[in-house]
Amino acid sequence: MGFLDSVLRRNKELESMFDLDLFYETNQRAYLKKLALETCINFIGRTISLSDFRISQDGKRIYNDWDYLLNVRPNTDQSAADFWQGFIYRLILDNEVLVILSDNNDLLIADDFYREEYAVYPDVFKDVTVKGYTFKRTFQMDEVIHITYNNEKLTKFMNGMFEDYADLFTRMLETNKHSNQIRGTVSIESNQSLDEKNQTRLQEFIDRLFNAIRKSAVAIIPKLKGFEYNEVAGGDKAGRSVEELAKLKRDLINDVANILGIPTSLVHGEMAEYETSIKAYIKFCISPLIKKIKDELTAKLITKSDYMNGEKIEVLGVAEMNPLEVANAIDKLRASGSFNGNEIRKMVGAEPVDNPALEEYVLTKNYQRAAEDSLEGGDTENA
Repeated sequence: MGFLDSVLRRNKELESMFDLDLFYETNQRAYLKKLALETCINFIGRTISLSDFRISQDGKRIYNDWDYLLNVRPNTDQSAADFWQGFIYRLILDNEVLVILSDNNDLLIADDFYREEYAVYPDVFKDVTVKGYTFKRTFQMDEVIHITYNNEKLTKFMNGMFEDYADLFTRMLETNKHSNQIRGTVSIESNQSLDEKNQTRLQEFIDRLFNAIRKSAVAIIPKLKGFEYNEVAGGDKAGRSVEELAKLKRDLINDVANILGIPTSLVHGEMAEYETSIKAYIKFCISPLIKKIKDELTAKLITKSDYMNGEKIEVLGVAEMNPLEVANAIDKLRASGSFNGNEIRKMVGAEPVDNPALEEYVLTKNYQRAAEDSLEGGDTENA
């Protein structure tokens, strides 16, 4: 009679289920890096995707092919919002982004390219690849939209600190699993030796019992003569809690957000000091990015002569004030004569309108000098 036959009473169904495997390799927690980057970069990308790119001539908006490409449909496969979100993702993650104009007048974000730099001539881009297709032609610098992010902090952090965070998170996760591990002892009455074959058969039976306990709310285990299973308490209760694991992931996201200039309270959806955080986010994170994009589009889409004649590109829709929230301030600006109506409309992201009244500078009586005030509407005594 075999080693387990006497214990299992010839119940062949219980003899084999799972392999014996007591050792596991530690996996790198690559998703920690992706979690932090996706959270922060997509946060910026969603903000920039709200932008409205306006080409104007002497203050009046021009609707042309570029307006359609930048605001509606850059290419056949992407909307403007998707395009600019992908644009920002590539810019921050790779520290630069290249956009080319295809023969079909589609704006395409390059997945890979080789830049050949020159001292006194325009740089050349070769082997430009988009979605697996590599263009055979070369692109001159004045033919493409190319922006660099120039953030060495993020690159250095990605190459070093993420590995440390991954190791720390892995250790904390293993410690937490160890402290909450279900453990048990098995006693067997047998006079047979525990060679490798018998150990494997025994482990298979034990694993089947454990899975019956783990997967079912109610587990019925056969009580066999000569076989006794006793479950004992878990390990050290001083292991890391789930809250500490979540805190580590939060700290990692905070570090990336600080490098990118995003207030951490906005990333985590905290409403405390929301107004202050959103102003800092717009001023120190979004406005510099918008300035980079605006300068590059102006240099590539508008010639020098057209620019000197009043043609400009403006990026609106992100940093402007909400007119309903600043209605009192708008009234003061208008009443003091500092700005006319159309100038104020630009401040809040609205387009100027062809209304002569809005081109006038109005100064209300409250802002006149005291010596210039008249005594209209009251009685005066004759000397």
